Amino acid sequence: MLTDNQISQFHKDGYTVVENLLTPGQISQMKDRAARIVEEWDEDESRHVFSTNDNNRTDDTYFLESAEMIRCFYEEEAFGPDGRLVQERSACINKIGHALHELDPVFEPLSHLKELGEIAKQVGMSGPQIRQSMYIFKQPRIGGVVNWHQDASFFYSEPISVVTFWFAVEDATTENGCLWVEPGGHTSPLRERFNRDGNVTTMEALDSTPWPTEENSIPLPASAGTLVVFQGTLPHYSAPNRSDKSRQAYVLHVTDATSAYADTNWLQTVKLPLRGFAS
Repeated sequence: MLTDNQISQFHKDGYTVVENLLTPGQISQMKDRAARIVEEWDEDESRHVFSTNDNNRTDDTYFLESAEMIRCFYEEEAFGPDGRLVQERSACINKIGHALHELDPVFEPLSHLKELGEIAKQVGMSGPQIRQSMYIFKQPRIGGVVNWHQDASFFYSEPISVVTFWFAVEDATTENGCLWVEPGGHTSPLRERFNRDGNVTTMEALDSTPWPTEENSIPLPASAGTLVVFQGTLPHYSAPNRSDKSRQAYVLHVTDATSAYADTNWLQTVKLPLRGFAS
């Protein structure tokens, strides 16, 4: 699947880009299914908002239980001062998470594609295990910022092994909030860890290395069907979407069975199988 240059880039820069990994038919399947999940979502009276501006999830049962469920979350700017949605509900959902890869009949087979297992092996994973899946909408006009972070903060293991598989379901551009990365930044220290003790969560500071800025990072525009694979210590972020076009993406976080996954991570697999990719 990956060329020698792509494998080299993954190790040198911390990421690589694979164009046309998803077919137009697979993209349509994802988009249609995500829309149906939102349409059929039976929300309760609470406003379940997802934001990276405050990672305190203490006592957020709806979020913490979503590790092994399929749940929708609103954009941070989905509600106006009057408490009403600022646009149609379908255009106010931030994401669907976090067990689409096991519980949904459309996303399950697409998450375990043989091709992904080949890529995982090529980048050095000997026992890939999918920990989490997310369908991210990055809605037009109100799509929220995703602050600079490293995914290993949320999927810590010893040694660190998490690899992110980020699929562009729609064209991602600098106008609608594509990924930004710091090439080579995966060699920098892990700056923080998101820990959980019961229903109490904390973000533990580990290292004071400054986060990158847009001046010392690069955007990764990606056409629909593109896969971006990157290491868990690679700093990355995406800007708010103020355009009139959404930037839908599907994300898998995968750890290696050969590393010890921390029991203090927020996401723990208890009931669902912990699987990798088709062989």
